[in-house]
Amino acid sequence: MKATFDSARRLVRYLVAAGVAGAAALALAGCAGPQAADYATQRPLFDFKSYFNGTLLAHGLVSDRSGKVVRRFVVTMRCEWVGDAGTLDERFVYDDGERQTRVWHVRRLADGSMVGTADDVVGQALGTSSGSAFNWRYTLRLPVGGNVYDVQFDDWMHLIDERTVLNKAVMSKFGVRVGEVLLSFSRP
Repeated sequence: MKATFDSARRLVRYLVAAGVAGAAALALAGCAGPQAADYATQRPLFDFKSYFNGTLLAHGLVSDRSGKVVRRFVVTMRCEWVGDAGTLDERFVYDDGERQTRVWHVRRLADGSMVGTADDVVGQALGTSSGSAFNWRYTLRLPVGGNVYDVQFDDWMHLIDERTVLNKAVMSKFGVRVGEVLLSFSRP
């Protein structure tokens, strides 16, 4: 009888633990960020290839996980397309005088999604557009204080009008938010 009681107790503990884990997973899933489809009905429609064509200017800032602004910058972009393959040449100038270049090689796929690579991107960036929004997800090798960290970016762009895109990128490491990048792109 005691063996049956102990077995039943273990089973109850297992089920409670599994239930708590399942509830936690559902809670986290409920807290998941927005999806591209959430913006399907919003206008104007964001066509990545059309917007990122020619020369653009962007102003931005980087904040740490507490929200404190730690850097400001200006980016000049020169974008060219041949068919569905594009090159986005970004030239950054930071408030401390540092200069940085990132050259994206992007390709629009048959389903309308985008893939992109750059020297400091691990693997490929994957992009999805829906309505007025575009979402890039990628891992960036980010130099910080003499070290280099692989940081995940969940990068959202929202087309405001034919000249303006607002961009918010959340940076995370091991699933923990470590900072944010805000940008305002403008076309001449």
